[in-house]
Amino acid sequence: MDKLIKKADILIEALPYIRNFAGKTIVIKYGGNAMVAEDLKEGFAEDVVLLKYVGLNPIIVHGGGPQINKMLDTLGIEAKFIHGVRVTDEPTMDVVEMVLGGRINKEIVALLNQHGGKAVGLTGKDGGLFTTKSFNPKSLFHRYSGSTEALQSENYGLVGEVSHVNSELLLTLQQANFIPVIAPIGVDAKGKTHNINADLVAGSLAAALQAEKLLMLSDVKGIRNAKGNHVSTLSRKDMEGMVKKKVINEGMLPKVHACLSALQGGVKKAHIIDGRVPHAILLEIFTHKGIGTEIVA
Repeated sequence: MDKLIKKADILIEALPYIRNFAGKTIVIKYGGNAMVAEDLKEGFAEDVVLLKYVGLNPIIVHGGGPQINKMLDTLGIEAKFIHGVRVTDEPTMDVVEMVLGGRINKEIVALLNQHGGKAVGLTGKDGGLFTTKSFNPKSLFHRYSGSTEALQSENYGLVGEVSHVNSELLLTLQQANFIPVIAPIGVDAKGKTHNINADLVAGSLAAALQAEKLLMLSDVKGIRNAKGNHVSTLSRKDMEGMVKKKVINEGMLPKVHACLSALQGGVKKAHIIDGRVPHAILLEIFTHKGIGTEIVA
């Protein structure tokens, strides 16, 4: 009986959050080990479908870096990165589109559907979901840190950033109870395909939709301060200061930039959480303490 009472207590703790977030959009960036470990993949699907059934509107943006690297290695193509951003030439772009827009996207869709969801896979090309422009490293590296190092480096190639979002398409899918699953591939005004960092796509979509929350799944507990201690809550101003002081750098920069852009665009809270924790999404959204770092406007 005690175990049953504890389960009831957990549901009661979640009730205020379910009530407050009902009908609201939650954008989730899905990546890291949560996309690789089978038990975590199942847990992720269960979490997302549960969100939908209790009245929230989850939108998934996924990455797939390790899978892309594996395919590039198989094909004998060298993987190159600058400050966490993949340099994308024509052969690499072909692999990125095949892996992200094909295998990974459809695997996620199938997994959500197996758990009772109505998921649909998309890229930026579908229905003009989002259009792109060439990636400007200044927008990522110089805006908050003042660094010009990235501006003096080699060309990023077919790397883009979101220039426009077709919110109407996503809202239509939500109204029909679909769960959009989005691969970070888009085209520019001339029809040229671009690879986009999935963190940045998630941030752009969250801002365009005025989402309630942006959740970034990663392989770290959250943000750490200069002393290496985990920080549970940060203001947008605090995070900008940590970037300028280079407490936050390299691979974490796209995630931080996405969070800051989302908050600036009207999103209420952004969260960086450890996707290696089972049911991390539910623990962050429906419990008092949460498990990662939340960034507030």
